Amino acid sequence: MGRAGHLVEQPTGYTAFIPAALTPDPPLEYDHALIGALARASDAVGRLDGVAQTLPNPDLFVAMYVRREAVLSSQIEGTQSTLNDVLAYELEPGRYDLPDDVEEVVNYVRAMNYGLDRLTELPLSLRLIREIHAELLRSGRGAAEEPGEFRRTQNWIGPGGRSLRDATFIPPPPEEMLQAMGELELFLHADHGLPPLIECAFAHAQFETIHPFLNGNGRVGRLLIAFLLVHRGTLHRPLLYLSYYLKRHRAAYYDRLTAIREDGDWEGWVRFFLTGVQETAEEAVETARAVVDLRERHQAIAGDTAGVNGVKTLEVLFQRPLVNVNLLAEGLDVTFATANRVIDALQSAGLVDEITGGRRNRIFRYSPYLHLFSEPETESSEGVPPQVTQGRR
Repeated sequence: MGRAGHLVEQPTGYTAFIPAALTPDPPLEYDHALIGALARASDAVGRLDGVAQTLPNPDLFVAMYVRREAVLSSQIEGTQSTLNDVLAYELEPGRYDLPDDVEEVVNYVRAMNYGLDRLTELPLSLRLIREIHAELLRSGRGAAEEPGEFRRTQNWIGPGGRSLRDATFIPPPPEEMLQAMGELELFLHADHGLPPLIECAFAHAQFETIHPFLNGNGRVGRLLIAFLLVHRGTLHRPLLYLSYYLKRHRAAYYDRLTAIREDGDWEGWVRFFLTGVQETAEEAVETARAVVDLRERHQAIAGDTAGVNGVKTLEVLFQRPLVNVNLLAEGLDVTFATANRVIDALQSAGLVDEITGGRRNRIFRYSPYLHLFSEPETESSEGVPPQVTQGRR
């Protein structure tokens, strides 16, 4: 038995990893580096929570961050859809020119919002995790792989299209998986006195090691971080998402999880996780401040350009950065002709771009706002293929 678990040879010849129950034994060592990382991450999360409370309409900011997280988390699993694609799907679900996988990203948004609503009436539990998984896989890839149900067969992680013998990691078989998930639920409900960020680090790594579903484990595991922080009251709103950090440092992410399983190196994983929390929280604080500044500047321009309806249009755009005239007319409760004049005025003022290039069914994009949520160019994850969950056996 290692610190994180042990390998058990199965009757058919492969060897699966059976995780030890949390918390680690011996306990996490709080050396100087880890204490410093925890302090910096906690301070950054505290600043993020404070800034979020000052936003004029924090729910709109949350909605954009959830969409961005959905895109990035899904891209880790191989999807190609962008934030623009998601917004276009929300505007016109029947469009034929969008990537086939955009619905999977929209499902992620739905699963996040569903889970947050359910947290008000249901504790963070295996039942809630299964319900979130059902929402996540209600359509698209994985829809036929038992949404909302823990797996009843063996799965494994490795290069796409390869067999179990080529696996880089084999999670526990179904019976041991159910026991491990039960132990994880007990950990989530226990009064163990851990700092919430350490608890999140433990819970995410343990969930990924157990890999309880046939599909969607990575996405549910990343959602679990946000749910835990809100559930514990560390954040009043779900504004901390690590997918961009994990995508950018994909190789290090895999290495740190592997080091837990092979060497019991929980300390290395926790330091890596806390660094991601710090960087992600600091980036979110900068974005929040930029949103406030943009809103103040553009409200003045919209008011001068199109009066009260101009300011109201800006509020619609903060909620739906991609609009057509029909949606705008409905949001403003005005005629089509009035909405058309207002959006044309804002286009002339440089606040929105007309992106369809046509006279009919025009679509307008609030590009300066969307730019604040765009993914910076990165290179460190290039050449690192995603680890694919495969089954069955």
